[in-house]
Amino acid sequence: MALLTDDDIALLQAPNLAHIGVLNADGTPHVTAVWVDTDGENILFNTAKGRVKYNDLARNPAVAVSVVDKNDDFRTLFVQGTAQLTEDGADEHIDKLAKKYLGVDSYPMRNPAETRVIVRIRPTARLK
Repeated sequence: MALLTDDDIALLQAPNLAHIGVLNADGTPHVTAVWVDTDGENILFNTAKGRVKYNDLARNPAVAVSVVDKNDDFRTLFVQGTAQLTEDGADEHIDKLAKKYLGVDSYPMRNPAETRVIVRIRPTARLK
């Protein structure tokens, strides 16, 4: 059963930032703001191999996600989930996010030395 409602999907399709919470190796929380997307069932964001959140998720795929509508602070989404990491389509995905958030066709901060990764979060619980 999918946890994301039609309103959640609309919230994720709009250019709202999400905050992603992961656990560092020592068990302390690490929270970062990210651009998000959805495939209709999962929450997607993009990062690069070697970054703190990538390393944390590669070690422990447990994640929490918070999204607040930038135009309505009371329209929110809070979920816990499990992350899956894939390089497949990640370069195209970061360009799609750059179009959504910046209005440009290509991600302008691309670093050719980095390997882009899509993080696909399968929501497992809604938080209140």
